[in-house]
Amino acid sequence: MYIIYALLGFSLLIIVHELGHFIMARVNGIRVEEFSIGMGPKIFSTEGKETKYSIGLFPIGGYVKMMGEEEEVKDERSFSSKSPLRRISVVIAGAVMNFLLAIILFTVFLNKFGYNIPKINGLIENMPAIESGLKEGDEFLKINGSKVYSADDLSIGISLAKDKPINFLIKREGEKKEVIVTPKLVEENGRERYMIGFEFQRINNPGIVQSFKQSFKETIALVNQTYKSLKMMVSGEVNFKTDVGGPVSIIRMSGEAAKNGIWNLMYFIAFLSINLAVFNMLPFPALDGGWTVILLIELITRRKVPEKIVGAVNYVGIMLLFGLMILVTIKDILFPIKL
Repeated sequence: MYIIYALLGFSLLIIVHELGHFIMARVNGIRVEEFSIGMGPKIFSTEGKETKYSIGLFPIGGYVKMMGEEEEVKDERSFSSKSPLRRISVVIAGAVMNFLLAIILFTVFLNKFGYNIPKINGLIENMPAIESGLKEGDEFLKINGSKVYSADDLSIGISLAKDKPINFLIKREGEKKEVIVTPKLVEENGRERYMIGFEFQRINNPGIVQSFKQSFKETIALVNQTYKSLKMMVSGEVNFKTDVGGPVSIIRMSGEAAKNGIWNLMYFIAFLSINLAVFNMLPFPALDGGWTVILLIELITRRKVPEKIVGAVNYVGIMLLFGLMILVTIKDILFPIKL
């Protein structure tokens, strides 16, 4: 059942993403020929007034097939006949819907459980924080030059810094001040991790409006953390065997989250939704971000990029993405991430 819950949660991400493309296509007067959730052989299919609705066997993707999407069609309801701005609105709608889903889920989660804020509630004796001069009530504004949006920004930043000095910009009694702190490796609950030794202030029983506002901060923080993770992967700072996962790892982690309750699964789905949105908007061929770059070129030059070039670029992109998916799937099987 946990795997089923995980698959349903993962399917929700895809449904919401493709629904974004579908809605904006209809808003822009584009004919949608097929709306499909899942890939592979069809297990369900029905014909609407002008759109075919399908469900594929494998819940690992989906698509919205629009008239004139793959080739130029001289019809006012075709994707190819619309202006670059209208086509861009359709392309980015999937990622926008994933961000909205994450914000809604975070709002519900934070409203029920509360959240930490990047402000010191208490200090631990004989730890770097108190030794560096940090005080109760200090609010963290930046960590190593990066803006702090949530408590997680600090926790992850401290963990990644390890034993290297960290430059904090804090606000104390209305004044800004820089403080340098070097984390210390400590053992906690049988696990070693780097800490500077303080407790976060916590907001308990927040109102729905307060939770909604905080959900935006959590979303921005996760977007920044996702980009930093991608940068670390490219630079080789991340261990491919132990730190990188694909569809198999995602389902396993979703299943583990489901075991710990529906609320943990909800939070994990919100986390995945942001990751999916960020990944899709990367300026890579065949992804929504790649399409957006092509359309921006058309918008600036006021000339259409030749179909042969677009087709060739997207074909190469799809092949590379499939190759990457196969690679990480094999890696997930041979070297599964430890949960």
